[in-house]
Amino acid sequence: MPRQKGVKPVAQNRKAYHEYFVEETYECGLSLEGTEVKSIRAGKINLKESYCMIRNGEIFAEGMHISPYEQGNIFNHDPLRPKKLLMHKSEIRKLAGLVSRQGYALIPLKVYLKDGRMKLELGLCKGKQLHDKRDSAADRDAQREIQRAFSRRQDG
Repeated sequence: MPRQKGVKPVAQNRKAYHEYFVEETYECGLSLEGTEVKSIRAGKINLKESYCMIRNGEIFAEGMHISPYEQGNIFNHDPLRPKKLLMHKSEIRKLAGLVSRQGYALIPLKVYLKDGRMKLELGLCKGKQLHDKRDSAADRDAQREIQRAFSRRQDG
């Protein structure tokens, strides 16, 4: 069976864009077990409360909930076990320096299939204050109003 080509989105962390300013994004692989891959392909993954930690030169995704596979047996996995992320050592060192010194957080933004392999988009994020959240909500509403006015003008 040939590998699938292209990108197929599986899950997205929309709350991250509300809670944080996303400075940079990185693509990294996920080290998963067989039943976890099957559950993710079925869309049984939740990224809402997840974050990433760097330990001993390795990066792990914590709090990422992957539901147990329904047709699985005794080999099903723990839904909240830490998942190892696959990145180059130089990138991990760079991220470790930024997180420790400048107050950034590593947040999983989305999980997708790319050419048959499970990938995770990792965001280097800085937390928003309450007034920042209000500003971004006001900007979003203004953009929506502009789009509505533009579409009304195009129609009539």
